[in-house]
Amino acid sequence: MKIGLFFGTFNPIHVGHLIIANHMAQHAQIDQVWLVVTPHNPHKEKATLLADHLRLDMVRDAIFNAPQLKASDIEFHLPKPNYTISTLTHLQEKYPQDEFSLLLGEDNLRSFHKWYNWEQILAKHRIYVYPRQREEDTEQAPHNALEQHPNIEMVRDVPILGISASFVRKRLATGKDCSFLLTEPVAKYIADRGLYQK
Repeated sequence: MKIGLFFGTFNPIHVGHLIIANHMAQHAQIDQVWLVVTPHNPHKEKATLLADHLRLDMVRDAIFNAPQLKASDIEFHLPKPNYTISTLTHLQEKYPQDEFSLLLGEDNLRSFHKWYNWEQILAKHRIYVYPRQREEDTEQAPHNALEQHPNIEMVRDVPILGISASFVRKRLATGKDCSFLLTEPVAKYIADRGLYQK
């Protein structure tokens, strides 16, 4: 099976994440997309980041009826601090019959050369890059030499929504309606537990 890995804190998972994940799962070279929930880094203080299990539960609730999508807690069980190359190596050893690729936002591609062992990732795995909305829509993104690499594919037909998890959190904290930004199960999960309230 060809699996695309979509990493994120998903704090919380919103419709923007799901539209990208579902769109990429329809790609000819991808059979399934795994939403890999990034664990809290114990060495970093981030008051707005919910506990790992809560964010994982929300991802599972959001995709419960989407067989092409899967929630993954693989990074919860790896030594910290963890690097993407370690996750990929672990997955390839655990599932040798599968082929893993990365799904990256265009902004992450620009800093990809700063990732730990990025050359090794690029040598062994395909990377599918989706566009990200910029504040200046008319501004052309700077050219990135990595776009020409044979293991990188720029996927230009992905719907772009200007929704961020921080925007959703701010609305939740002020009691504003988020029913069109979150799936119903996720909205209920948040409301039932009073999450993201000030």
